[in-house]
Amino acid sequence: PGMYDASWGRVINIASVHGLVASPFKSAYVAAKHGLIGLTKTIALEAAARCPDVTAHAVCPSYVRTPLVEAQIADQAHVHGIPAAEVVSGVLLEANAVKRLIEPEVVAEAVAFLCGPSAWTMTGSVLPLDAGWLAH
Repeated sequence: PGMYDASWGRVINIASVHGLVASPFKSAYVAAKHGLIGLTKTIALEAAARCPDVTAHAVCPSYVRTPLVEAQIADQAHVHGIPAAEVVSGVLLEANAVKRLIEPEVVAEAVAFLCGPSAWTMTGSVLPLDAGWLAH
């Protein structure tokens, strides 16, 4: 059965901090992530009208240590002739207050919380996991 038939469900979209702020040279990515946040909010409103225990949320991390990001770090280090650690702190995490990549487990913990029973209070929410990026 579907979420409405079960009278319970969670839609959790993984967006990005780039769904909340823009960066140069990322127009398609930023547009897509802004759109995903808009979709999340629309789903939340539509779902709430049908069943208060079907919710929608978006998680917005900054850079997460994934194979894709690790490859980006290596590519940037090669292209610019700088150490990988400098790519992380000076390029990828320049806007972060905390200069640390987010581990996938941290994102999973946030998603697990949003899957819990209290998450109905947050339907339509956008949860930044931005290491202080948005504090500027």
